[in-house]
Amino acid sequence: MIWRALVAASALCALATPHAAQAGPTGTLTGKIAVSGEAAVPGDDRRVIVYLVGFSEPAPGVVERIVQRKRKFMPDLMAITAGQSVAFPNSDPHFHNVFSPSPVRPFDLGSFEAGETKSRRFPKPAVVDVYCNIHPEMSATILVLPNRRFAIADKVGRYRIDGIPPGTWTVYAYSRRAEKPVSTLVTIKPSRTTNVDLALVETRTEFTHKNKYGERYRPGRRYE
Repeated sequence: MIWRALVAASALCALATPHAAQAGPTGTLTGKIAVSGEAAVPGDDRRVIVYLVGFSEPAPGVVERIVQRKRKFMPDLMAITAGQSVAFPNSDPHFHNVFSPSPVRPFDLGSFEAGETKSRRFPKPAVVDVYCNIHPEMSATILVLPNRRFAIADKVGRYRIDGIPPGTWTVYAYSRRAEKPVSTLVTIKPSRTTNVDLALVETRTEFTHKNKYGERYRPGRRYE
């Protein structure tokens, strides 16, 4: 999708410019994300990530986890900072095969059995879609961001992001059921709290994709 390239480009520009987070007083961003549309679902079944771009920060030394359980990726939407790794533990009693066709970070972890974990590092900002080559119903999205200033909105849409360096940045809100994120400019002042509310429209109801060979999944056929 076009927005994926635009978001990745914005993030890459942030890494290439001198807008690195500086020591000193920081600001806070709060607000509420209103979600509507034919695909919108209430409460805990919805995951909306709010994030800022325009400045860079080093990644934390934490490996995040996307668990494979009940033929699902849990969570199916995650934000990390460029340079972090994500582990994919297999908690099902059968094989999985994790791969991504992302042009920025393509990978194929191959098939691995129950109780095994494989991981991948994501060095550059990008929007990375992740699939299982064995189970077509499995899909997830990883937002690889240029900094650590992001948050998951709660079940009524409220969010809070602390530790933001002063400046004018772009704030985004995104869910997997939205075709693209919504965004606006925000000016953060030191030791101040700024409020930004956004409206997100969810229309996407399917996450169909091809297997890692670029072919359609065939019922009854086992892929490795």
